[in-house]
Amino acid sequence: MINFIYNTLAAIGYTEPIHPPLVHIPMGMTIGLFLFSIVSYKMKELQKTAYHCLILSLIFAPIAAILGLMDWQHRYAGAWQPLIIAKMVLAVVFIILLALTAYLRYKEKVAGASLMILYILCLASAIGLGFMGGRLAYG
Repeated sequence: MINFIYNTLAAIGYTEPIHPPLVHIPMGMTIGLFLFSIVSYKMKELQKTAYHCLILSLIFAPIAAILGLMDWQHRYAGAWQPLIIAKMVLAVVFIILLALTAYLRYKEKVAGASLMILYILCLASAIGLGFMGGRLAYG
């Protein structure tokens, strides 16, 4: 199935990995949720924007993770490298953090400094994933 997808894309001229183009959505939305949450201390209405960024990140993070697994299978033949293992673990942590934060925020069980700590943890996970992805791509 994976080879069919890559062969189909190659037939229309796309031979690059499919994970990198999509991964920018959850990473950018995570940065956005953090930045909008900071600005919301002065402009309260931006708290909702931060929450919307969180939801978009949560929607696209599992898709990006699945595409990453597909690229790993296709490009690395599923070879277990330390950076890949670390990236897989951190991707699971990232998705769990996003889901937990979204749930707690939706149920209004967390706010203020506690919510900011969760946002910072989500951002730190995104930064770690980006760093490891850069190491894999560029050495």
